[in-house]
Amino acid sequence: MSAPRTLRAGLVGLGSMGRHHARVLSGLPGVDFVAVVDPMGDKYGAAQGTPIVSTVEELIDLGVDYAVVACPTGLHEEVGLQLAAAGVCALIEKPVADTVGGARRLVEAFESRGLVAGVGHIERCNPALRSLRARLESGELGDVYQVVTRRQGPFPHRIADVGVVKDLATHDIDLTGWVTGSEYVSIAAHTVSKSGREHEDMVSAVGRLDDGTMVNHLVNWLSPLKERFTSVTGERGCFIADTLTADLTFHSNSAVATEWEALQAFRGVAEGDMIRYAIQKREPLLVEHELFRDAVLGLPADICTLRQGMRTVEVAAAVLESAQENRSVSLRSEDLASHGS
Repeated sequence: MSAPRTLRAGLVGLGSMGRHHARVLSGLPGVDFVAVVDPMGDKYGAAQGTPIVSTVEELIDLGVDYAVVACPTGLHEEVGLQLAAAGVCALIEKPVADTVGGARRLVEAFESRGLVAGVGHIERCNPALRSLRARLESGELGDVYQVVTRRQGPFPHRIADVGVVKDLATHDIDLTGWVTGSEYVSIAAHTVSKSGREHEDMVSAVGRLDDGTMVNHLVNWLSPLKERFTSVTGERGCFIADTLTADLTFHSNSAVATEWEALQAFRGVAEGDMIRYAIQKREPLLVEHELFRDAVLGLPADICTLRQGMRTVEVAAAVLESAQENRSVSLRSEDLASHGS
């Protein structure tokens, strides 16, 4: 069997996220990192000798098989459509677009041309969540009752074009659907803006998935505590994933009674085992790039598709709509046409 061909790859954007993509692309086996598009140049010194060009057209003219799109969210649609029209595959940073309409146009552009395209929902490559998903799929938890996420931390000055819902909550929306294999059917949310910017900096949301699972998300840019917490509770216990440390812990239900009466008030009448799993911890961004490279080569690879990324944008739009109109929003397919443009 012949070795897979070497792919020619480019990068659009050398900002706070793009510089990390540049580092990974520079050493990715099976990939020739051809050029970077950034009219502002290489302010972080991340290109490591890779040529810098000013426009997407120049990158396309160099002949690339795929490009990573890491420019500001508001430019994703424009850049993605240029790449699709030129027959170039694309890995687009999350969220795939800043509007539902933009996401739909990107899906149509790439799917109609049969091009491989994905979205950089990097939490899918976090070791703790990959292990959690595999354990849920194998039935270790039994029926799933609830998913709770908390994503909190200080204000990121790098973000200026979107609020906390599109920047951070999209991580939790995507990972919830991905680990459970279910879709949102409704969402209700409240947002606040305390930092003086036009966009929201805190959101609290409650939702329901199509299998009846309850979902809770708390996301903010207002906390000095950085937290990345996901818990999944089901009939056999509770998984807790810390995606900062990539640790996964299981707290099991048990029929072992706590006979020491004084402790019952603190631990309940029964407690089970607590297990912290030993997980191989590889860098999520590297795993994401390996999966997308393989997908472009036509190999089996579990990437976040544009259509899945569009669904996340639809849910995020519904979160903002719910907060603005102070009502629960349906996410059933027949109701989605009214969520954004």
